[in-house]
Parts: sequence; structure tokens; C-alpha cells
Amino acid sequence: MTLRNFSIYHLFQHNARNAGEAPAAFTASRTVSHRDLLDRVDRLAAGMTARGLAKGDRVCILAQNSIEYLELYGACARTGAIAYPINWRLSASEVAAVIALADPQMLAVGAAHLPQLEGSRLDGARVKAVIGAGSAPGFAPLAELYQTRADRSETNTGGDDPFAIISTAAVAGAPRGAALTHNNMLWAGYQLAAALGLTARDRHLAALPLFHIAGLGLSLGLTQAGGANVILEAFDPARASLMIDQHEASLMAAFPPVLSMLLDARAKTGAHWKSLRHVVGLDAPDTIKRLYAETGAKFWSGFGQSETTGFVTLARVDERPGSAGRPIPLARVRCVNETGEDAPVGEAGEIVVQGPIVFAGYWRDSDATDFTFRHGWHHTGDVGKFDAEGYLYYVGRKPEKELIKSGGENVYPAEVERVIQEMPGVAAVCVIGVPDAKWGEAVKAVVELAAGKSLTAEQIISGAASRIAAYKKPQRVDFVEKLPRQPNGEIDRAAVKSRHG
Repeated sequence: MTLRNFSIYHLFQHNARNAGEAPAAFTASRTVSHRDLLDRVDRLAAGMTARGLAKGDRVCILAQNSIEYLELYGACARTGAIAYPINWRLSASEVAAVIALADPQMLAVGAAHLPQLEGSRLDGARVKAVIGAGSAPGFAPLAELYQTRADRSETNTGGDDPFAIISTAAVAGAPRGAALTHNNMLWAGYQLAAALGLTARDRHLAALPLFHIAGLGLSLGLTQAGGANVILEAFDPARASLMIDQHEASLMAAFPPVLSMLLDARAKTGAHWKSLRHVVGLDAPDTIKRLYAETGAKFWSGFGQSETTGFVTLARVDERPGSAGRPIPLARVRCVNETGEDAPVGEAGEIVVQGPIVFAGYWRDSDATDFTFRHGWHHTGDVGKFDAEGYLYYVGRKPEKELIKSGGENVYPAEVERVIQEMPGVAAVCVIGVPDAKWGEAVKAVVELAAGKSLTAEQIISGAASRIAAYKKPQRVDFVEKLPRQPNGEIDRAAVKSRHG
């Protein structure tokens, strides 16, 4: 079997054959073996096929983490359908925009998130299912899709086929979807396992959501290593802290403030975390120092995106503090100037990437795809610099890629500005990121009111929260008589950052 016709599904198959009774996944109430997981994936895939799902069809998933979520990924891999997970923190209007772009033929929704489908057009979804307890008109329980007998025929899904579409940059206020192939996920998983030395004995605390490339990438990486995922269905620091001990989790990913909350819970619950070896992600230096002082785990930091299927540079923070690590084997990483030439050592340039971990392109957006792949390299829109020993240091973002990273989630100012600009009484607005001890960055709106109008910060915040995800709303608001502008009349974002950042 060549890599061309090897898929994510074959990982489930391999584990069932070689370690059938070993655990593949844990939740607070269930343990599923590798053999049982493959059986459930096959039976779900058979049910999807019986209802008309075919290769290339999109399957949207709007739900909290669960074993069923992993099974949906596996069933998509078997049938050739494309998983299109949706961030469950989005508002109904934002969910509707993602669904419109995805044009799904199947929709699987957790009961708690059914209200977020208000306003979504579901005409093309031939299959609509509810995950877990709950019901809605036109929706069947997902459990009914599992056939009594599994289909054991060979899958025709291959490495170059799309596996998942991960929502990413909303630079102009509308979401984009990064299409990741089976090969993208396989190569990313193998090099992560090699970098961290993962084996079948390792267990991953799946606390980050499975719609996120970090949560998905580590979960599948552990599947590739033959290990198990400890699935946290809803983030509860005390429960997560205890589950690390209960299931001997050795790996987890964290973005602010997840790790500090878990460390606080560890102190309160008396958990030991003797099994924890690796924490991967981004966090504040003080939180990382605390991890080292209180546990035996090591913190790994790096640089990556959804478009690169996760990390392209990685290193333990104690190896080169302040850096984002060095390129890992399957990623060519450069920092280039505007003409595409390498920036000298120590000088900043745009980070560009080549390799089998680079995505296939943006879903139904050829212009954005062509732009990011100019000169044959994926242009990340982020700026960095290399030192003489090849360690990458993150500098910032290019002006056209204004992005606020709050608690591991991407917030694009254009999205927030659009909803605030439409509020009665707002003449102009500029949204920026400001340092925040808890979240890394916080969203701040600098608002220019129309003449004679009056609004409060609370009205701006609540008005935004009614239309976009709560994590995108401004946490701070400044009012100004006039926003600074450039000669062409556009808002001078750099000046706003200088005065209000």
C-alpha cells in the first residue's frame, strides 16, 4: 500500500489489528478499545453511506468533544467525506456563515448547540443528526446511523484527498476554510510523534476542542502512535486535573489560560501529575516556570497555523528561551523580504513554509489560495527572524493580517469592527489587541462616536456579544473624539496602537 492510497482511516485499522484490546479513548464514564473504536467507525461509515453520503461530501460537526466526534472523523476518512468542524463558541449568525461556505450534505450537532443553527440554511443536508441526548424536528439521533454490521470492504480514500476543512482567517470579516489532506495530517502526526518520542504507552489529555488544529492534531498524533486519548467533554479544570492522574496522561496542549487554571486545580485537588511529560503550546513565562517548579513535565513551544497542520517549528522552552524552536524535519521554513529573498540572520521577514504539512488551499477561494502560495511558498502573514543557530523568533504580524490571539483563539479585527460599525451612534472604530495577563491578548475597541451621540462601553461590549462569539467581543473600550487617519482617509491603525495599545 502506497502513501497515495493510505488514509487516516488506516490508522484505526492498524491499531485494531495490532493492539485490539488496548484502550483507544477514555471519557469520564467510558473506555473504548482500539478494536471497538474501529468497529464503531465502520458501522457509522456504513450508515452514512446507506443515507447517500459519498466521497467529497462535507460533514459539518458542531459539538463538544466526545468519542463520537472522533468516530465521525474516522467515518469521514473511511467514506471519503470531508469533515468540516465548526467552533461551538460562535454565534448563530457566524455558524450560518460557516455552513453556507461548507454547503454540507450531513450535519452532526450536540443537543446543546441546536439553538445556534437558527438562521442557517440546511437545504442541502440530506443527513441531520443529534449527538447524545436531545432531539429536534428533522434530526435523527446519531446513534441510529450506526449499522448493525460493519462494512469491511476496502476504502478508496487516499492521501491526497481532503480530510478536514478547518475554519481559519476571517481577514475580510468572512471565514475561510483551510483544506487539509490525509497526507497533511499523517505527516504532521508522524513528525510530532518523532519530536516528542511518543509511543503506544502515551495518553493525550484532549482538553482542547476537536475543531481546533491543536486538539485535532494531537488526538490523531496519539492515534498514529497507537496511544489513547483522554477526552474531556467540557473543560472542567478540577476534573481534567484528576483525569491526568486517573488515566496517566503524558501529553497535553495548552494556550492561556488553560495551563494556569489546571495548575490551580492541581493544587486544590491534590493531583500528582507524575505521568505528565509534555505540554505543547503557548503560554506566559511565569506559568511555564510554575509548571517546571511544580511538576516533572517539559513545555514545548513552536510556530504553526491551521494552514500548516500545526507546528512547523518546535523546541523545549528551556532549550532556547524566547524562541519558537527550530524547523522540524518535514517543514522548510524561511523568513523573506517583499521580493521573496531570505532576510539576513537577525533581521525580520515574513515566515514562509514548504513541505507535506502545508494545506491544499482555501475551500472555494482560489484568489486567496493563489495569493498565499505565491513564489511557490505558503506565506503565513506572520513575521519572524532566525538567529545564527536556526532558532525562529516570532516578531508580529504583517499589516494585512491583523490578528488578535486571545486564549488560543484567533480574533480578526475586521469581524469585530464590522458589527460595532453597524451600531447606531458609531462613526468609526478600530479594534486592536492589547497585552493581557490571563488571555495573552485582549480585544480592545477604540470608538469614535457620531456627533451628538452617546454610548457606554457596556453597550458596545453587549452589542458586539449579541452578534459574534463571546471570545471576540471587546473586553475594553476607549472613546475618542477623532480616530487618527492617514492622508487617504483610512484609519491609522499604527497610531491607534501607539496611543491605546
